Amino acid sequence: MLADGEGMRRRIREAIDQATANLRRLVARADGLQATQDRAACVHHFANVLFNNMRGGVFVDGYELPGRDFAAAVRRRNRAVHEAHEPFLAGLEGWVNLGRLLEDVRRRDDPNLLRLTYEYLPLTFSRRHGDPSRPWNQFTIRVRDADGQPVLAYQGNWRDIFQNWEALCWSFPGYLPSIIAKFVNASTVDGFNPYRLSQDGIDWETPAPDEPWANLGYWGDHQIVYLLKLLEACRRFHPGALEELLTRPLFAYADVPYRLKPYEDILRDPRSTIEFDRERAAAVDRRVQAVGADGRLVLGPDGSVLHVALAEKLLVPALSKLSNLVADGGIWMNTQRPEWNDANNALVGHGVSMVTLCYLRRYLAFCAELFDDAGAPQADISTEVLEWADRVQAILAENCRLLSAPQVDDKDRKLLLDRLGRAFGEYRARVYRQGLTGRTARDLRQLSALFRLAGEYLDHAIRANRRPDGLYHAYNLLSVSRDGQEAGLGRLNEMLEGQVAVLSSGAISAEEALEVLEALRASKMYRPDQDSFLLYPDRELPGFLDKNRIPAAEVEANGLLAEFVRAGETSVLSRDVAGHYRFHADFRNAGFLAAALERLAGQPRWSALVASHGRRVPDVYERVFHHAAFTGRSGTMYGYEGLGCIYWHMVAKLLLAVQECFFRAARERSAEATVRALGEAYYRVRKGLGFNKTATEFGAFPTDPYSHTPARAGAQQPGMTGQVKEEVLTRLGELGVQVNQGRLTLDPILLRRPEFLAGPRDWTYVDVGGQERRIGLSPGMLAFTFCQTPIVYELADDAAGLAVWRADGSRQDVPGNDLDAAISRSIFERSGEVVSVHARVPAARLLCPNDETDTTGLEGSGYHGAADI
Repeated sequence: MLADGEGMRRRIREAIDQATANLRRLVARADGLQATQDRAACVHHFANVLFNNMRGGVFVDGYELPGRDFAAAVRRRNRAVHEAHEPFLAGLEGWVNLGRLLEDVRRRDDPNLLRLTYEYLPLTFSRRHGDPSRPWNQFTIRVRDADGQPVLAYQGNWRDIFQNWEALCWSFPGYLPSIIAKFVNASTVDGFNPYRLSQDGIDWETPAPDEPWANLGYWGDHQIVYLLKLLEACRRFHPGALEELLTRPLFAYADVPYRLKPYEDILRDPRSTIEFDRERAAAVDRRVQAVGADGRLVLGPDGSVLHVALAEKLLVPALSKLSNLVADGGIWMNTQRPEWNDANNALVGHGVSMVTLCYLRRYLAFCAELFDDAGAPQADISTEVLEWADRVQAILAENCRLLSAPQVDDKDRKLLLDRLGRAFGEYRARVYRQGLTGRTARDLRQLSALFRLAGEYLDHAIRANRRPDGLYHAYNLLSVSRDGQEAGLGRLNEMLEGQVAVLSSGAISAEEALEVLEALRASKMYRPDQDSFLLYPDRELPGFLDKNRIPAAEVEANGLLAEFVRAGETSVLSRDVAGHYRFHADFRNAGFLAAALERLAGQPRWSALVASHGRRVPDVYERVFHHAAFTGRSGTMYGYEGLGCIYWHMVAKLLLAVQECFFRAARERSAEATVRALGEAYYRVRKGLGFNKTATEFGAFPTDPYSHTPARAGAQQPGMTGQVKEEVLTRLGELGVQVNQGRLTLDPILLRRPEFLAGPRDWTYVDVGGQERRIGLSPGMLAFTFCQTPIVYELADDAAGLAVWRADGSRQDVPGNDLDAAISRSIFERSGEVVSVHARVPAARLLCPNDETDTTGLEGSGYHGAADI
């Protein structure tokens, strides 16, 4: 029995060792292995990369993809395309290099096949995305099929999966054009993205009356910023690639059977704005059965997938947002879905987002520069889209006088909203009815002029939303007057998200960024016990009996309500035993109140009073319940991302935004004191993250990422956070990894001196060929991988310099800290030609040379960074 027990323990240990080795290899592919003196940071980075891979997947073998799986994917997407190229696809045996495959496909001169090649992503280890508390989620990581064969698969909602791919692409930059294609091919002619995507295409929600979680609508908040970050990265790694694609008709539209209502209907009821076109949905389903998953895309007059240029795909979502511009308020949230993470779901309809406006500002600035720099001066754009763009540009140009005043008044705001909204509504009606019917050539620089003009309106709004305390408004409430002549704005409480957005927008200077950060730390959002920040200030919720109280003065001032009380009519309100007036308990929203008043209006006893006083009753109802300002679970719960909670993803977004401000200030040669202050502000935010705490302080294992920390408990929901994406990127920034114009720069000006090793260490990593390698590190060194190529830093007193070691044993010395385009490309492509890069780091370049590193409880624990995991 003892022998059997020993054997069982041995087999368990072997299984654990094998599983650990497999995880290390998965994490190694995405550059999760580091060796620095800050062991907590290394283990935390390993965990971030692991969870990022689990959320979005990891590329199975670099830029090698299985030919048979690619051919099968083409067949699932479009059987006609597969048939037309069957001999070619059948010849793709074994593993095929992505670059060579794209070259071969380009020569075949079929935009359908090229589009499908770009969209093919050989990802593995991805789980389905979403909140585990939701009933529709089934969490599995499928790596093998029923026969034990490897499976390449991913699926998730587009808001989550693209953020994880952003971080992944810094380790696999060659896939950036593919992921951008996947993103834009999942957007609609009216400028939105459907809910889900997978290796087989796109999907959307459909009406399900028996399913309480079912709903229709478009999320709009993450769309602009996630696409922007992918575009920015692509331009850094692949100069000229986007400019080339701007004019090439290779991209598609999703044929989502949602129909946004006419502008007047949206204005009348902004909470109910989308109709489900069942006839269209049935036609799409028939196409899918006949064609494959490409049946969910918009078809052209010839019955094949309609292809447009990238310029058009970038223009349409910008126009969609600009057509919902509420001057000095934000972007109107009127597509039945919330902003981030359901926390502000009830703002849909009444809410306008300064958050989206801030990111749109950065998007427009990027697109203006991109379009100006394009080698080809013209692109063929769908005629209907160009007419829409021309109307928006004309409307903005004709109202430029609004920009000369500090604030836009309510009347002018409504006039501008009406004109933009009707332009969008007329475009939608036309393309819903007849589709996109033709192309018109347009100078891209004319579109740049539109982007810059619109940017002036967004800059004006950002300035107008600066609060007296130095913070910025995040969300506002749209209120249209009863006569329809004015559009007023109401203000919500300060929110962390608004500060992150304005820091990321590019609209404020380095000095102004510091002012925001100082105001944030002085605000009620700062939580001293965790040295971090709440989503927005905590507050005590009223007790149950304190809710639904109508002030007596409100009842007495309204002739209808007062008469209800005198007559004992209780279908609208009643008086409780304590003497408090309350609306009927069955009213869940103002719609129930309206229905009750309508019933009473049909009775002779009440018809005249309802006619004369009934219109003011909903105003009383709103003043009692404040439904327009209701922010969902984050305003009513003390868990999840609720009241008193730190939401770690938003803190990580703040961290990344501050780092961006730091590098921009350094790049623009701001005053040294300003740059240093931004660096110190960055580390103050970083210090509040869990991996810098003890387990007692954090309430969980410190190095793991967690979703949120409530006021009355430790960190909750391990791994269930987008925090991992931001921290993967910020860690690269700390290590000085920068890419511009296709050249890799290693300039760790934000790195702290104590990260360099105090003693010798052997570091094990996995090379691009999948082999474990070991490097002996000396005191004053540290190491990490980038695109799975090891980078070794060594502190030096002299000038910066790089030594590039090649596979043939040769060494190339490079002065400074910039690698040329050829060496950089070899690293990005994971060719194996570059074995390692060694960099001399002048100590004088480090931001905080005397700062101390806190290893937070890992000293003496046996951990030596991620290499020991």
